[in-house]
Amino acid sequence: MRLGTLIAAGCTCALVGCGGDEPPPPREKPVQLEISAPADTALVQSASMLVSGRVSPAGARVRVQGRAARVSGGTFSAEVKLAQGPNVIDVAAMARGRAVALTAFRVTREERVAVPDLVGLAADDAAREAERLDLKLESERGGGFLDSLVPRRIAVCEQSPRPGRQVRRGTTVSVLVARSC
Repeated sequence: MRLGTLIAAGCTCALVGCGGDEPPPPREKPVQLEISAPADTALVQSASMLVSGRVSPAGARVRVQGRAARVSGGTFSAEVKLAQGPNVIDVAAMARGRAVALTAFRVTREERVAVPDLVGLAADDAAREAERLDLKLESERGGGFLDSLVPRRIAVCEQSPRPGRQVRRGTTVSVLVARSC
C-alpha cells in the first residue's frame, strides 16, 4: 500500500469521527427580548426617543444602538438620538449561558418647519429662504404680457401654503412671481 493511500484513509477516519457517538452539545436557550415602544415604522417629530421593552432573564444586559440600556426587574429603556428621515434601531440582549437575542425596527423622524412669508421677496431671495428650510420652491410666472416692461425686480406675489403653516421638510411651496403684483 502506498503512503498517500494510508494518509487518505487516516484523514477519512478522522473526518467521519471513528467511534464517536456523542450527540452535539445542546443549543443555548435564547434571551427573550420584546420591544414595547416605539412600534416598528413609527413616525416621530422629535430629535430623540425612548426605546423600552422587556427582557428575560431579568438580569440580562441590553444594548440599543451599541450602547448599554438601563435594565431593572426585566424591563429596559434607552434614549436614542434620531437623524432626520428613516432610522434603523438595533437592540441586542445577552445573558450568561444564553444565546444572544437580536432585533431591529424602523423609526422615521419627520421634522416640520413653518412656511416662511415669501410674498414681497425677490425671486432669488425666496429661493434661498426655501432652500435654507429644506423646502422646494415651484415658481410660476405671472404679471401678463406687459410685465417684462415694468422696471422692477421679479418678486413673489402669492404663495401656497400660507406663511406660518407647519409642513414637512421637503414640501413644495408654490409661488407666483412677477415684476408687478
